[in-house]
Amino acid sequence: MNAFDVVILGAGAAGLMCALTAGQRGRRVLVLEHANKVGKKILMSGGGRCNFTNLHVEPDRFLSANPDFCKSALSRYTQWDFIELVKRHRIAFHDKGAGQLFCDGSSKAILDMLLTECERAGARIDTRCEVEAIDAGSGFQLRTSLGAFEADALVVATGGLSIPSLGGSGFGYDVAKQFGLRVLPCRPGLVPFTFTDAFGAMCGRLAGVSLPVRLTVADRSFTDAVLFTHRGLSGPAVLQASSYWEPGTPVMLDLFPGHDPVEIFKSFKSTQPRALLRTALSQHLPKSVIGELETLWWKEWADRAIAAWPGRLLIDVATRFGAWEVRPAATEGYRTAEVTIGGVDTRDLSSKTLASRAHPGLYFIGEVVDVTGHLGGFNFQWAWASGHAAGQAV
Repeated sequence: MNAFDVVILGAGAAGLMCALTAGQRGRRVLVLEHANKVGKKILMSGGGRCNFTNLHVEPDRFLSANPDFCKSALSRYTQWDFIELVKRHRIAFHDKGAGQLFCDGSSKAILDMLLTECERAGARIDTRCEVEAIDAGSGFQLRTSLGAFEADALVVATGGLSIPSLGGSGFGYDVAKQFGLRVLPCRPGLVPFTFTDAFGAMCGRLAGVSLPVRLTVADRSFTDAVLFTHRGLSGPAVLQASSYWEPGTPVMLDLFPGHDPVEIFKSFKSTQPRALLRTALSQHLPKSVIGELETLWWKEWADRAIAAWPGRLLIDVATRFGAWEVRPAATEGYRTAEVTIGGVDTRDLSSKTLASRAHPGLYFIGEVVDVTGHLGGFNFQWAWASGHAAGQAV
């Protein structure tokens, strides 16, 4: 049986960070990856440019049943630590806005950096490896498709259920349950909305059109772009809101984010009294969107100058622009979800080391844990921080 100090299950962002950190401490590290390649989500992230962190990492950018759990790891390996590593490898990057850092070139640069650091630290990485059984006694014994391995520490960095085509699975949750850890209910996060009603048909007609909105779900609001698709709504504002959405509840769209639509419409009546509303709106919204709303909200007045509109009607239509309520039927699910919300219950883990409280030597890091970041590089920062925390402890 091949013996190591640490076996890490999963060669994604968290697993590779844990491997290089532990290897730098002189630990004998083996990383087992079931896919044929490592870091598939790293490679596809950010449209192939990898949004590897954010300049504004704060705990309130993360969802968890215990909002305080992420603070320890995030404070001990910050965005600045990862940025320093990126700079050391001379990877060019830029701020795309709102502190979102992307590679100037390909995401492959980030993966190559992690693999280089793992190689320097002496960490071994095996792909196409299926774990068939895990036993614990004095350490951990693993039976796999590549043979038997044993280690003093076992780190589960297998990710969640999101994007199964890239290897997402519930394996990590099964390991947690095997050792008696609680697993909180999971659902897709950072995922587009789908609609089956008349609004869904409208989305289909507008597919490809994007516009800035303020989207509110429950008590959370996000101001960013929304993209109409053949299935419903996508875009940054929708992805952010989806992590807070509960099935059956509505979402609210404000088509004039940061402005009072009633005042805008009153200005139309004052400065462009002879214009049609569609004409006045054309400098603010795509014509295709205006056409759909005209049919929906003011069809009978579509060909009348704004000056002819009763004040009450103008205010009523303006108000709808600021509070357009739509009701998603569902989300696109794990197939396109960027993350999994829920997972291994943080009550069963040390916030400092990410180790199981009941089973010393067993660690859970990254997406498999009930910590989920907002869109914009936050989930990668959680991967780096949690991987580093466990790597310092194993």
